[in-house]
Amino acid sequence: MEKLRFLLFPLSLMFWIIVSFRNWLFNNNIKKSSEIKKKSICIGNLSIGGTGKTPHVDLLIEYFINQNIKVCTLSRGYGRSNKGIKEVKKSDTAKDVGDEPLMYKDKYGEKINVIVSENRKKGVEYIYKEFDENQIIILDDAFQHRRIKAGLNIIITDYNNRFTKDFILPVGNLRESKKNIKRADVIIISKSPKIGKLEEEEIKREFNFNPNKIFFSRIKYTELKAIEKTKNETIKNILLVTGIHYPTPLLNHLKQKYSVTHMKYKDHHTFTKNDIKKIHKKFDTFALDNKIIVTTEKDYMRLKQFDSLINSNWYYQPIKIEISEQEKFNLMINNYVNQV
Repeated sequence: MEKLRFLLFPLSLMFWIIVSFRNWLFNNNIKKSSEIKKKSICIGNLSIGGTGKTPHVDLLIEYFINQNIKVCTLSRGYGRSNKGIKEVKKSDTAKDVGDEPLMYKDKYGEKINVIVSENRKKGVEYIYKEFDENQIIILDDAFQHRRIKAGLNIIITDYNNRFTKDFILPVGNLRESKKNIKRADVIIISKSPKIGKLEEEEIKREFNFNPNKIFFSRIKYTELKAIEKTKNETIKNILLVTGIHYPTPLLNHLKQKYSVTHMKYKDHHTFTKNDIKKIHKKFDTFALDNKIIVTTEKDYMRLKQFDSLINSNWYYQPIKIEISEQEKFNLMINNYVNQV
């Protein structure tokens, strides 16, 4: 492994030079960034995949809806089969708009506007034009999209894979240099275990960042939700089907209560009818009784198109995010939204 890292180092150096030069152009106004006129929050990261951006976007959506603040999300729509600007409808499929945008729309319906556009600048302009009543834009994974400038930048980093201990692609998983955290306003350390204040303070010191703007978040798994109305009350065995970057926390959570067999697909896997057949074939043989199939809420967005094949044995696992010092975090968000 060390030899491979050594061989990839020249590529990382080249990648770092290219990205650093691009950032230098923006930092010196040679390339222009457009400030978003309305209130806007970017949820992003410095590394590729698996930090938990999606549930944090969901956390903010729910918070603003509860505050009666009209909210719109803007994302690339990763994994969709088309390009351009599109307003997400509940009737869309993940192939049309991507799994994450569809999940937001499926969950909140008419309470939220969801837009996908690979060109975030054009996406923002579309929101200005079509949703004049919108009060805040949440940009999903736009920290590296420097042609636009959000009002508040929140970086998510995985507790077990903190960017402070990572390296530039392809040796590591960083999209850009760690020093560019200076463009962020807030850091959230996601998927954190329950740790004491002393350990929290020690971890915060790794970041060379205002400790008052660093928060820890934890995943809270809520009750399994049956895809059909029927519900199995005696669950002992679970066939877990995932197509996400890092399913280990979910796997470990379910193993605390059930016997679990895991069918793991690559991140954002496009499920097919043949996949469904293989899953059902495995389900028939992996345990005798008291069994169900469980997937993630995000994966279910890519499975919904096969509703006619999905029966009462299927469930998905909803999740919530809990932020340490929640009141302090909410106050910070409110102060930004309400500032003139």
